[in-house]
Amino acid sequence: MNIRRGAGAYARVGVESAVMSADPHQLIVMLFDGAQAAISSARLHMQDGNRSAKGLAISKAIDIVNNGLAAALDYDRGGEIADNLGRLYDYIARLLLQANLRDDIAQLEQAASLLDDIGSGWRELRHVSAELA
Repeated sequence: MNIRRGAGAYARVGVESAVMSADPHQLIVMLFDGAQAAISSARLHMQDGNRSAKGLAISKAIDIVNNGLAAALDYDRGGEIADNLGRLYDYIARLLLQANLRDDIAQLEQAASLLDDIGSGWRELRHVSAELA
């Protein structure tokens, strides 16, 4: 049991260190990665019939979408793009909620796919920015 606790503490320090040293773009990418990890976990728990763990994982994904990705939008500077992303994040959160309520893997997969598409765009933006610099 102490080994698990130690490993968990070590992992948290690693994540905290990565967050502290990340630039804003990297933080957004980390949020996408965290949401995808939570959705993957939820998928496994859904398949295993572990409703409690599934609910916790989906709640974590919803929290990342609502309080991480959506909260990071700058509507003043982002204009129409920020508005569209805000609506898309709201839709994704609703998909996740419905997936949880109905044990619907298809809605979980749709949310994961949308997040993957947006996250890929963020990653590509990083590469384009680096090439232009």
